[in-house]
Amino acid sequence: MSAGPEHFDAIIIGSGFGGSVMAYRLAEAGKRVCLFERGKAYPPGSFPRSPHDMKANFWDPSQGKQGLFNIWSFQRLGAVVSAGLGGGSLIYANVFLRKDPRWFVKENVPGTGYESWPLTRADLDPHYDRVEKVLGLQRYPFHHAPYASTPKTVAMRTAAEELKRQWPGQVEWELPPLAVTFGNPGQPPVPGAPIIEAMPNLHDLPRSTCRLCCECNIGCNYGSKNTLDYTYLTLARRAGAMLRTRTEVRHFRPRGDGTGYAVDYVEHRDDVTNTRGLPLTSATCDKLVLAAGAFGSTFLMLKNRPSFPGLSDRLGYAFNGNGDVLGLALQAVDRNTNQQRVINPSLGTVITSALRVADEIDGVGAKGRGFYVEDAGYPEFVNWLAQTADVRGTLRRLFHFVVAWIRMHVASNPTSDLGSLVSGVLGDGAFTRSSLPMLGMGREVPDGRLYLNHAGYLALDWQMDGDGGYFSQVTDVMRTIANELGATYRDDPLAYLSRVITVHPLGGCPMGEHPSAGVVDSNGQVFGFPGFYIADGSVMPGTVGPNPAFSIAACADRFADRLLSV
Repeated sequence: MSAGPEHFDAIIIGSGFGGSVMAYRLAEAGKRVCLFERGKAYPPGSFPRSPHDMKANFWDPSQGKQGLFNIWSFQRLGAVVSAGLGGGSLIYANVFLRKDPRWFVKENVPGTGYESWPLTRADLDPHYDRVEKVLGLQRYPFHHAPYASTPKTVAMRTAAEELKRQWPGQVEWELPPLAVTFGNPGQPPVPGAPIIEAMPNLHDLPRSTCRLCCECNIGCNYGSKNTLDYTYLTLARRAGAMLRTRTEVRHFRPRGDGTGYAVDYVEHRDDVTNTRGLPLTSATCDKLVLAAGAFGSTFLMLKNRPSFPGLSDRLGYAFNGNGDVLGLALQAVDRNTNQQRVINPSLGTVITSALRVADEIDGVGAKGRGFYVEDAGYPEFVNWLAQTADVRGTLRRLFHFVVAWIRMHVASNPTSDLGSLVSGVLGDGAFTRSSLPMLGMGREVPDGRLYLNHAGYLALDWQMDGDGGYFSQVTDVMRTIANELGATYRDDPLAYLSRVITVHPLGGCPMGEHPSAGVVDSNGQVFGFPGFYIADGSVMPGTVGPNPAFSIAACADRFADRLLSV
């Protein structure tokens, strides 16, 4: 006789900032927890770097790819999210800023861009505090050598000082808390030092402090980032949670007897590309937590909607990209010396500092919607790609090298040292050394809608022109920063095609005070379905403003309190 499907107190779908927090909190409380993650685990040293390995580092199992990066593309917007144990923490830029108290807006009449937060900053502050302790946040040690000489941080601070003079009281610059270990507690920060952990991490491998290689967004091979696998998931497994990787949930529904939920999932294999033919396995649970991200959770909710009669009509609404904007300040020049300004964006963490521009609701005389602009960076190998992309310049330098080499031989020059000639082929690296990427994010109008198209795929209705001037405000400030640095400003090239690339998709299953306002309540429970929670970026009823990871984790911690109390 069959023993029937496995049963758990709670099943959690997804291991990002919502799922990992919930897994730890529930396991710590003695619940029998099983977490399903579609991607694989990434221990230190396992993140690809070579072109050959990077080519396969994308998520598309039907094409034989089960890598880290999941790329979504819609008509007006593209997005980059993660597939792996630890979710977005594996590829994000580590910033942990709390949502501004005044930006928890409340609107009364649902409509285009409707945004009403059923909770406040005071509701989340205890949970922010709890998350901060677990993640061991540290600020970029800008006042310690060798960090004090980080050029991009200096450049952003320089630009911020000028903006403060132009707009008194409306601009703030800071070194935000980062989920990165620069130094062990009580010790000065030292690049590449062994990290002392209170307990072995779930990979059971050593880690080292930040080496300033700026590879945060492609996976840290040194374990310097305090990603969720080293923190919440290690704690969850230690407390008894089962963590199952390469396990993708396809369906879920209330159980026929009214006690909990049933979940159907598949297990990915390296030798199987016919993913639709993978066998389904079922498990049951008393509590179900959906935490597959704004796209994943919304897609699963839309796909399984027939099993949840009476689900809120707000499903799919309030989508936004947290106002993500990319800008570039190219070839900066110090106007006092007329010399190239050294910025070197590949030194440091991806983000080291943040500039906050006030919102009109802040009451400091600002106009328009508020936002943040943060310095950015990329791995050193991108500098090589950018420099060699200048084909004309590279060919010109190579031509001069060949001509000089021929002249040496024709003239029977006895010199055999070609170092200076080879150096000339490489050029001066001015383009990359003096340029600064910038990341903007803030209070975009959350008027996007996710839905299933006729083929059953996720689709998006979203327009840039409904932003109330937000995107132009952000680019104007980025242009001002570039001007202050003596640089030429360039928009993200995709902006000319009315396209945006976001790494912070939010909404789709928004929180609300009642079913006509949201899919879940302020404690993350789906209206009309006790014991069913959603805990990820999809529940945000609007933009967070700064990087949303902190707010997602804090909300999940709050939701865990509610789940454990009933």
